[in-house]
Amino acid sequence: MATSRFTGFTGYLESRKNITGSLCGLAGLALTFAGVAGPYWPVVVAGLYGAGALIAPPERPPVPDFPDPSAQLDEVRADFGRLRAYLADVDLPPAAAGRLTELTGLLTALLDPGWVTELLAQDPEAVHALSRAVRQDVPEAVDTFVRTRWWTRLAPGQEPPERHLEKQLTLLQEEAERLAAGLRETEARRQESHTRYLEDRSQ
Repeated sequence: MATSRFTGFTGYLESRKNITGSLCGLAGLALTFAGVAGPYWPVVVAGLYGAGALIAPPERPPVPDFPDPSAQLDEVRADFGRLRAYLADVDLPPAAAGRLTELTGLLTALLDPGWVTELLAQDPEAVHALSRAVRQDVPEAVDTFVRTRWWTRLAPGQEPPERHLEKQLTLLQEEAERLAAGLRETEARRQESHTRYLEDRSQ
């Protein structure tokens, strides 16, 4: 309790209200030494301090401390490792398994530490899309297939669930390919910008 009170007191000492009020109070002392305030100088100093505290600009709230995108990518990379371990234990039809292999290969390349990670760290939307694919889209698609396949054994004649899985994995792969293409374009623009910088510097 005493520590929190001390922290609050020191926080007020550093506040804009106290600084502005103190400056106005110093102005009141200057008027006192100049003989303007007379015998009521304590009231003048206190009044100027209070007026300064009232007109002081409001305190600026601290900027939220958001997590570092690089740290987020480390977490996504760890979750991807767990996802791959889960997928290794799932029995999929050949076509869906091949599509999943292509998708996981692309996700592996995107999550590989290096220059791709540096580009991803500068694009929060790309990090979010990659995180969603690893943590939600892929495991949900595979788990839904596993559960639906079990029910189709009890009610044959319905559309095979592997077709839906293949479509879902195809859409996820296309989304990952668009993400990779966007990163390639970003890197290309960065190279062009650096080339122009070197050309301008050489002139």
